[in-house]
Amino acid sequence: MSAEVDSLGLVGPVVLLSAAVIAVPIFKRIGLGSILGYLIAGLIIGPFGFAFFNNPTAILHIAELGIVMYLFIIGLEMQPSHLWSLRKEIFGLGSLQILISVIALTGMGMLFGFSWKIAFIGAAGFVLTSTAIVMQLLNDRGELHQRRGQKIVAILLFEDLLIVPLLALVAFMAPNQAAESSSIDLQGIGIGLLAIAGLIVAGHWLLNPLFKILAAAKAREVMTAAALLVVLGAALLMQLSGLSMALGAFLAGVLLSESTFRHQIEADIEPFRSLLLGLFFLGVGMSLDLAVVRQNWPLIVSGVIALMLTKELMIYVVARLTKSNHPEALDRALLMAQGGEFAFVLFSAATTAQIIDNTIKSNLTAIVVLSMVLTPIIGVLFKRFTLEQNESSLDQVRVADGLTGKVLMIGFGRFGQVASQLLLARSVDVTIIDNDVNMIQNAEKFGFDVYYGDGCRLDILHASGADTAEAILVCVDHKETINKIVELVNAEFPLAKLIVRSYDREHALYLSKKNVSLMVRETFESALALGQMALQQLGASQDEIQQVSEDIRALDNQRFETEVAADDVKAGIGIQYTQRNPRPTAPLIKPQHTGQLLNDAELEKPSEVDDRT
Repeated sequence: MSAEVDSLGLVGPVVLLSAAVIAVPIFKRIGLGSILGYLIAGLIIGPFGFAFFNNPTAILHIAELGIVMYLFIIGLEMQPSHLWSLRKEIFGLGSLQILISVIALTGMGMLFGFSWKIAFIGAAGFVLTSTAIVMQLLNDRGELHQRRGQKIVAILLFEDLLIVPLLALVAFMAPNQAAESSSIDLQGIGIGLLAIAGLIVAGHWLLNPLFKILAAAKAREVMTAAALLVVLGAALLMQLSGLSMALGAFLAGVLLSESTFRHQIEADIEPFRSLLLGLFFLGVGMSLDLAVVRQNWPLIVSGVIALMLTKELMIYVVARLTKSNHPEALDRALLMAQGGEFAFVLFSAATTAQIIDNTIKSNLTAIVVLSMVLTPIIGVLFKRFTLEQNESSLDQVRVADGLTGKVLMIGFGRFGQVASQLLLARSVDVTIIDNDVNMIQNAEKFGFDVYYGDGCRLDILHASGADTAEAILVCVDHKETINKIVELVNAEFPLAKLIVRSYDREHALYLSKKNVSLMVRETFESALALGQMALQQLGASQDEIQQVSEDIRALDNQRFETEVAADDVKAGIGIQYTQRNPRPTAPLIKPQHTGQLLNDAELEKPSEVDDRT
């Protein structure tokens, strides 16, 4: 019977799943996070532990699809306009960080006694951060959609673009092959650019029509298959052209980011992404060769410390030069200090090109793997033993789960706190969520029940009772976050009345196209109140002030309708009162009585009113 089971190939999957099921909850329970749990579990069941598996490289190749699917989901959440807004971070911040870090890491390698070629190969492999680890850590911390998280994502995207040039440079550095490789490298770069262009064209003209046809067929499993086909097909195209599979998946996601089916696609892909990403971390743990570490531990340990500290310092310096504050710069430096999965590919290519030998390759690989293992540990220690140790943890707040309420309020900052008063005064059943732990704890001191939850996540919205709420109030601060929540609610909870805080007039124009039931510009009402106070101090009566306010409000509505019709925030510029354009088309203060002529002689005079009035 055992031979029969083994012939079915079930032992390997059972061991992998068992390792994950046992290790991950334990490590999360003791506060070390899921990533470290996967890595240690992989080390235990790998060739240098209990040896259930002898070829971790094969597992890594399959599990890399987890990274591919992660980048696809990131692309789904990043519309082309938002991606364009990150161009400075992608090409400016990304290139500056890579350039400075490579120079510093190469110098550090030469201090260890290596030639400049070997030092550069090690630096190039170590400078590219692990997309899998950083993305997972950002997601666990709820920072993936925040501004600091988006900057890190932009840098990771730029690193993916460097894969082809770095491989081409390795081929160029090979002994006696510089002349031959130069033309081949240019050809490879050209093929890569054509592949990107082809993917963009196919995505623009084929993907949305494809999903419309499949949606009409009403076969959910086929939609899931199509989503997997898009991800794997884009990854395969990029791989065949010599580019990163993750880059192809990301581009495919961006092309589908404005599709009406993107939320369903994301839900279909998510389970595969999570499983394969966990498998990737298991594979990384298996790749750590303890025999190599034991034989060369002085070099490897000192190499890990030196390279991580050097990279952290360079990332911190670049972050500060680009106007990031100290906490954000330090956090980014610690988060991106490790080497990445691309290092394994680069070191193999350098070995094939005879730039480094197998011993150096093994040592460099061990350094990269150890840096990946240390990153989650450093993150935990940083949170516990620095200034951030004073920040509250999720253990001290209630997480949104199984909630119900007539109204769901997302965001409890200054705006949400005031808005909630009207509802609570009428004893309306309100569920309030926010992702700021300190704010939640402060609110509880004043008697408010606020739950921890990220309104940008569909599972959190379900757990917060969005599917049963009659109204959903979006009161968060940042317009990018507001837009994300509005899209999710429109797609998943269309029956709920959506009442939204808009950032400014341009944002209100954007929201007007998103089926928002009601919106309030955060400055309009307060500005109107300030103007009313000014008129009152100048001696205007309360009736006059009320009438002026109504006229201004009506004029503003007319202006906004004009802007909506023209889809241009500048279209209504003339419909407002200015020093040059008081627009006295009607009196601001309506007369109390009908006008009367002073004498009968006035009846004989012709009217002097012309078209200009």
